Amino acid sequence: MTFRSLRLRLLLAGAVSTAIALALAGYGLAVLFERHVERRIDAELIVHLNQLTAHLEPAGEGRLRLSTPPADPRFEVPLSGLYWQIVEEQNGSVLRSRSLWDSDLALPPEPHVDDEVRHYRIAGPDKKELYLLQRRITLPPRMGGGTARIAVAWDSAEIITAVRQFAADLTPLLTVLGALLLAAAWVQVTIGLRPLNAVRTRLAAIRSGKSKRLGAEFPEEVRPLAQEIDALIDARDAELARAKARAGDLAHGLRTPLQVLQTEIERLARDGHETAALHLATVTRTMQRTVERELARVRLAAPHRNAQADIASAVTQVVRVVERMPEGERLDWIVDIPAGLSAPIDRDDLAEALGNLIENAARHARHMVTVTGNTTDATVTLSVADDGPGIPAEQLPEVLRRGGRLDERGSGAGLGLAIVTDIVESWGGTLTLAEGIPGLIATVQFPAQSDRETTSAT
Repeated sequence: MTFRSLRLRLLLAGAVSTAIALALAGYGLAVLFERHVERRIDAELIVHLNQLTAHLEPAGEGRLRLSTPPADPRFEVPLSGLYWQIVEEQNGSVLRSRSLWDSDLALPPEPHVDDEVRHYRIAGPDKKELYLLQRRITLPPRMGGGTARIAVAWDSAEIITAVRQFAADLTPLLTVLGALLLAAAWVQVTIGLRPLNAVRTRLAAIRSGKSKRLGAEFPEEVRPLAQEIDALIDARDAELARAKARAGDLAHGLRTPLQVLQTEIERLARDGHETAALHLATVTRTMQRTVERELARVRLAAPHRNAQADIASAVTQVVRVVERMPEGERLDWIVDIPAGLSAPIDRDDLAEALGNLIENAARHARHMVTVTGNTTDATVTLSVADDGPGIPAEQLPEVLRRGGRLDERGSGAGLGLAIVTDIVESWGGTLTLAEGIPGLIATVQFPAQSDRETTSAT
């Protein structure tokens, strides 16, 4: 897939949005976990604050002391990460836990005395950040009055470590979730693009002739596209029909004058005016070429249908007509077409192509014309052979060229074999010429129906 692929763009957009969503979710969960850890620490530190407040008592000379130290042994271990400190604001005396060793905490000032617990982050021993809870209280008269600040602190590194461990445990889960979301996005994109694949399949069916229109059996988002394509096909068919009608009108309008001219040319030649007859014949031939070329062009521009023509029937019909012509009455005809043999071509187009080939063979044959047909898994083959003088191999391309003729004496326009080539190739077939012993062999090959449908769908 390239970046022009809609599937790739949708998958990339899904991957990017999933990554962003998971990153934000991971960050949000880490923040929530940090808040949860802080609440758990708050609950523990408030217990210590309450114990410190309850155990305060006067020590004389305006000083304070604790009647009972906090029970947590970490307060007795130097630099353990759990600390307490009490500052008597009237005289500035300080009580602190043994865990602070010889350091004092720089407690933030409290402007109000309201017994509320406030949270801070301050620098502690060894420049470590501490998570601090502080309360400012009013001392009773028996303790000398005044105010005091009571603080309990916890090493923030423990909170950070807990959050990092949580994030490490969360990462594999988010990775698996991301993979599942990407798989879900792939399934969603595949299902979402399925109507476009259906459009492509139906267009291939129209191309191969199995269907005429896309139809309206699509989701609402794709249906307007299908309707526009069907409308475009309708407009094209209508335009082709008008063009074909105009070409037919042109042909009918010109054929009668051309026949009159041909009769006059023959009369002039009989009367001895051969030069004038030759000039008129050249002009008439040019007009015939133009008419035949335009008619062939319009016919082959028509949309293909899912056609199957019975070859034996078409050959029999054409041979019966040619047998009655002056060229055909003198010949022996051999027709060997298996019953049921068919080709993927419109019957009228097959009849016209056979007419050109068989008439050409009858015109040049000495005694006999042979028409044979056979089929394999891959191709359907039809051959028309005559026992005439034949054509040298190096001149065969000239015969297939539109308007090319080796015999200039006849009145034909030289378009017959070229028109056959156009007809056959428009249905996916080929026309080849080969030297016979004697004579000429014209061979038409069509792909088997399954191969043709595959080629059209591709």
